[in-house]
Amino acid sequence: MTTRTRLRDAAIECFALGGFEASVRQISARAGVSPGLVRHHFGTKELLRAECDDEVLRRFREIKGGGIRMPPGEAIRMFSQLDEFAPTFVYILRSVRDGGEVGRAFVEHMIADAEVFTEEAVKAGTLKPSRDPAARARYLVTSSLGGLLVQLTLMPDIDLADIGTAIHRLTESIALPSLELFTEGILVDRSMLDEYLMYVPDPPGTTDATPPHP
Repeated sequence: MTTRTRLRDAAIECFALGGFEASVRQISARAGVSPGLVRHHFGTKELLRAECDDEVLRRFREIKGGGIRMPPGEAIRMFSQLDEFAPTFVYILRSVRDGGEVGRAFVEHMIADAEVFTEEAVKAGTLKPSRDPAARARYLVTSSLGGLLVQLTLMPDIDLADIGTAIHRLTESIALPSLELFTEGILVDRSMLDEYLMYVPDPPGTTDATPPHP
């Protein structure tokens, strides 16, 4: 690994462990280099954070995209790699929880990636098509991240600094209900959807859109 890469990865771990207030000195100590090298390679902590964001999003794409393309058995076995993925996921949670312009931009990138992943899965025959793929991708990302943040609120004993334990507990709390809901659904028939569709225009992409029901 180059010094720059080592510093970036050390920063991701520091931000995941302690939040984005982690100092340049802490990051350089974790990487085993002098603080001056952070300034030499990145200039400012903000620019280092931006590069960390890019790398975490790249890792997320790799994990998520790979999981969607895998056979179910292989995808489920990825749960055994949670410790390896923990810094990436905790970094994402901290970014979302901190909010602000950087946090919003981070989530928008995740939503854009999710739209690509889901459309690939539709073409591959593993996901059902959507009337509005962009809206579905946005809902999936925001509801998933929001649900995890609510779980953190309800389980105050979870310490994100203990990233391995935090990710294992969060995953255990959502894995079964989310897979059950996505696979089997929750409503016993489609009457609610049919009623709703009576009051909205035709979905994006149709050429003969009709006006909403009065």
